[in-house]
Amino acid sequence: MNIRKAILLGVAILAGFGIVYTGLTYARPYTYQGSLIEPPVPAPDFDLVDQYGHPFRLNEYRDKVILIFFGYTHCPDVCPVTLTDFKKVKAQLVEKSKDVVFVFITTDPDRDTPKHMLNYLKNFDPEFVGLTEERSSMEPVWQDYGVYQEKVDIGDPENYLVDHSARTYIIDKNGNLRLTYLFGTGSEVIAEDVAHLLSEN
Repeated sequence: MNIRKAILLGVAILAGFGIVYTGLTYARPYTYQGSLIEPPVPAPDFDLVDQYGHPFRLNEYRDKVILIFFGYTHCPDVCPVTLTDFKKVKAQLVEKSKDVVFVFITTDPDRDTPKHMLNYLKNFDPEFVGLTEERSSMEPVWQDYGVYQEKVDIGDPENYLVDHSARTYIIDKNGNLRLTYLFGTGSEVIAEDVAHLLSEN
């Protein structure tokens, strides 16, 4: 074998290794960055009222990826930060965002009427869904999702605070609870996970 043929053979072998390595790299399963629920569990269904006074039933939104956060409109910190992050997630998803529903569920039904929800969510994105109901209807939903909420008396019965858990939940297109995120998780992380969920068959 002359030197030219040996060089060409060596290049071909290296190219073959490159193709195999690339194939193995792209074949790796996606690793979700949130807290993965494995195996997935059906998301507890609920019937609540949105900011326009219309009924909202979770099971009617199959084939959509749903992000849920529990909070309240008088929240001074965690809730507006999370809704701002939701807005960033939506922007990062671009066209894919049409298949995502962003849901804000109250932990303060005594003050969060549909009208309050409507005015509040206009500050972030009018397409976000704000859900509320009487306390008796909210309590089973909080319980099903493991949500903690408690009024905090600050000396003014009209302007109390509400301590509440601060976790974002993601439901896939099959209605399964798939991921949760702690408060402060970057919007780019959530957007990447949501984009992958949208690509699933």
